[in-house]
Amino acid sequence: MTDDKSFQKIPDKEIQELEKLALWMDNCFRIPGTEMRFGFDALAGLIPGIGDTATLATTIYLISKAHKFGVPHHIKIIMFFNLLIDWIVGLVPLIGDIFDFAFKANQKNVDLIKKYNQDLSSHDTI
Repeated sequence: MTDDKSFQKIPDKEIQELEKLALWMDNCFRIPGTEMRFGFDALAGLIPGIGDTATLATTIYLISKAHKFGVPHHIKIIMFFNLLIDWIVGLVPLIGDIFDFAFKANQKNVDLIKKYNQDLSSHDTI
C-alpha cells in the first residue's frame, strides 16, 4: 500500500505559519541588554506542572502538521523526543524553568520540518 502523502513538499505558506508559531512559543521576547530570547513556552513553564503540560498542545500540533505532509517517521520520532525532553525536564522546579529558556523544542521541530522540506526540494531539482 502506498501513502499518497509521502514525499510531499510542504507549501511555503505552511512553513511560514509554523515558523511564526515557533517564534511565539520559543523566541518572541528578549531579555533587555542581552541576546537571550524566550517565548510563551518558557513563561507558561513558570506555572508548576500545568504550564509545561499546557504547552504540549503546540508541539503536538507541529508533529501533526509534519504527519499531514508525510514527514518520515524517523524525523517525527526525533520531534516526539524533543517534546518529551521539553516536557519532562520542564516539570522539574527551577531547573525546568531554566531549561525552558534554552531548549526551544518548537523551534527545533520546525527546523527539522524545514530541513526535510529543503532536502526534498533539492532532490526534485536533480
